[in-house]
Amino acid sequence: MKDVLTNIFMILIFLFVGCSSYSDDGGGYPSYREDVDIAGWQTITAEEAYLIMAEADNFIILDVRTAAEFQMSRIDGAILLPYDELILRAEDELPDTNAIILIYCRSGNRSRTAASTLVSLGYTAVYDFGGIINWPFDTISG
Repeated sequence: MKDVLTNIFMILIFLFVGCSSYSDDGGGYPSYREDVDIAGWQTITAEEAYLIMAEADNFIILDVRTAAEFQMSRIDGAILLPYDELILRAEDELPDTNAIILIYCRSGNRSRTAASTLVSLGYTAVYDFGGIINWPFDTISG
């Protein structure tokens, strides 16, 4: 029975992803990927995150690095919430548990941990796009 429910859940996820408003815009950016992590968040590429930023009306870009790393270079519009402070601060700083949250760090390790933490706290639209070292678009500093 558990296998049947798991299969039904995965089919529903694939249907949701397939019916998403994010699709290839002809510019080569892929739609949401169908490789949803078992833990409840989705791993996407930097290009997919960029597409979401361009098309979605409501999203949060979450930088989970340290304050020093954030000051050196960050994605414009990102908010800083270090991954080791998520449990203490997420409820206050990320009050909408249904908001699209796009997470990054330096290389992808902390963003994966942060994605797992957010899902465990009840967030439902969590997307890990890895590290800023793989971000091919503009960043800001200061």
